[in-house]
Amino acid sequence: MVESPLVKTLLTTSAPEAAEFLRRGELVAFPTETVYGLGANAFDAAAVERIFVAKSRPADNPLIVHVASIGEVARVTREITPLADRLIGAFFPGPLTIVLPRSADVPDIVTGGLETVAVRMPRHLVALELLGAAGFPLCAPSANRSGRPSPTTWSAVIDDLGGRIACVLQGKATEIGLESTVVDARGDEAVILREGGLPAEEIARVARVRFPAAGEEAPASPGTRYRHYAPSAQVRRVVNPEEVRASRDAAFIGFHHPKGAAEFARCRVVADAAEMARELFAFFRECDANAVRTIYAELPAEEGIGRAIRDRLERAERR
Repeated sequence: MVESPLVKTLLTTSAPEAAEFLRRGELVAFPTETVYGLGANAFDAAAVERIFVAKSRPADNPLIVHVASIGEVARVTREITPLADRLIGAFFPGPLTIVLPRSADVPDIVTGGLETVAVRMPRHLVALELLGAAGFPLCAPSANRSGRPSPTTWSAVIDDLGGRIACVLQGKATEIGLESTVVDARGDEAVILREGGLPAEEIARVARVRFPAAGEEAPASPGTRYRHYAPSAQVRRVVNPEEVRASRDAAFIGFHHPKGAAEFARCRVVADAAEMARELFAFFRECDANAVRTIYAELPAEEGIGRAIRDRLERAERR
């Protein structure tokens, strides 16, 4: 794909104004409860292609379709299974994406050529206002350059995509800070393809839950094929902060004060996993802005949103 041409990026707090860009086939970044998304008309293949160009995103990496209402799910899928119906009733709107058989109206570029589509209804009021004003579902991956930490503020969107997209719909910092949980809902069990803002324990209250077995053929999930969520600094996962070596070109984020905390370039101690989820990507970006070379991240317990944090840290650590 060609490089994204430079454009003037408008900052606005008006959803109707932002929706005008979408109707012209342009790209609009907007806040959700998870992270900021980069939206385009899900039924306009040319507009969706602009997402891949602006983000430098691989073309075989499918996108999540965002809808304004539960009724709109039927516009992008040809079958809503009984399991999907239960999940939708329990968790829409919210940080859950469900994978279902795609509608013929959804362009191939949206699904990476797969016969499935990933769909969710955000619970963020600004996002819903934009979707309503646009009048059509939006493809919306995270609004960052591919591989970078997902943006949790509108200023982080500008850092990555300013001059590459038409408009940023401004809002507050995101509530959750991690992307949505992705679930294959085509069968009788909720198969969790990507951990995220909705913990598996919550899903298990309304459905049988499992994770894909090793080697199991499964639909590709957004955010799982390539290295993601990575700052320029090298991420190192740690279990015991006492073993971390402080230095002026290193940073730490975790639940306990490490030795020599004052000697770190940046040190963030969080109260719990929910706070770590909200802070993680912004901390990564802060470290990059301050030329930090190594980020030590204390692993949370492998439960609740802690599993999603561990997943993001593992992906960020890959080189």
